[in-house]
Amino acid sequence: MPTLRYFGHSAFELTHDGTVALIDPFITGCPTAAVSADELNPTVILITHAHADHVGDAVPIAKRTGAPIITINELAGYLGQQGVETIGANHGGTVAFEGGTVKFTPAWHSSTIVDDDGAYVAPGVPAGLIVTLGEKKVYFAGDTALFLDMQLIGEEELDVAVLPIGDHYTMGPSDAIRAAKFLRAKAVVPCHCNTFGLIEQDTEAFKKDLEEKTPSKGVILAPGQSWEIA
Repeated sequence: MPTLRYFGHSAFELTHDGTVALIDPFITGCPTAAVSADELNPTVILITHAHADHVGDAVPIAKRTGAPIITINELAGYLGQQGVETIGANHGGTVAFEGGTVKFTPAWHSSTIVDDDGAYVAPGVPAGLIVTLGEKKVYFAGDTALFLDMQLIGEEELDVAVLPIGDHYTMGPSDAIRAAKFLRAKAVVPCHCNTFGLIEQDTEAFKKDLEEKTPSKGVILAPGQSWEIA
């Protein structure tokens, strides 16, 4: 069975049968990171959008390991200029990688990078990711608000939905519960919370509320913790 490992903030690793998919690897500089970037050896890197707390260490990890980065087309072009292999896609598209696939969905958020001169660069749009690995479907919502088309994403028959609950920059807990109703995943994993003060949340309270109001199981992962998706 695939295993989901949480590193803190929105950084995850999904592994199965030799495939190691690293998602949104904000490790260096993340106050809750459970590993160092040098410890990670992915076979593929998946990125939801261009913000620094999601792109994170993707480029140095890709240079060290040779793992391709799959992300939205414009961001792929931007990162590719830094000497790494990238594959660009867009909303609705599915990309195959060794051992699995990733399908890009819409997300409601922003997507910018601040360059070394302090200028804002806007490479592409934010996305969510439906990653299929070991016959399991895991939806990484990325940074997003609640939106009605999550009902369509729910038709994908998801095994897991990884949802931001931090509020302020993304959905808060109450909207994440509404999202879970649309998505109908067997399990929901909260993230993008408790990294810093503005996004502090009670994950156990969220789990309790989720399981009272939806059929989904809540799975709370501490940074560094792994969970086998049964």
